[in-house]
Amino acid sequence: MKIHFRRNGLLRSILWAAVLSAPLAARAAPAAATAPQPTMLAKQIERGRYLLQVGGCNDCHTPGYGASGGKVTEREWLVGDTLGFSGPWGTTYPSNLRLLVKAMTEQQWLALMQAEMRPPMPWPSLRAMQQDDLKAIYRYIAWLGPKGEPAPAYLPPGSAPRGPVVIFPSAPAQ
Repeated sequence: MKIHFRRNGLLRSILWAAVLSAPLAARAAPAAATAPQPTMLAKQIERGRYLLQVGGCNDCHTPGYGASGGKVTEREWLVGDTLGFSGPWGTTYPSNLRLLVKAMTEQQWLALMQAEMRPPMPWPSLRAMQQDDLKAIYRYIAWLGPKGEPAPAYLPPGSAPRGPVVIFPSAPAQ
């Protein structure tokens, strides 16, 4: 099949444009395929919000959430709390997840969510979660943005907590 470029200047222009732009399109296609699409990111953020709500994350990591029946505005969620949880492990405080996520990459977050944590953090539940769900939670918290102050530091057993605490008794001997 022969194409006669001289007969039709428009056809020649279109073909040359296609030939010259093909390498650029081939290079751009993989990058576009891996970049998160706005609709996909919005769905992940919604999924993260849902998982945080049904997972009870706000119960500890959002001050006043439980006492108000969940009526804390979303812009105040996940800023940590000064209410401690004290038991044989010492005293732990719910982290400010918004500051934590700001300081971590998604991969660091995934590794942390798979690690053992001090009580009362339900780390066995986090370990059972699918990677896509943990990523959605990370992206939701990142979407909220940083806010607040760091939670008080962990106190080892025998240290007296300052402020209110929930006291857990020792586990019964088996």
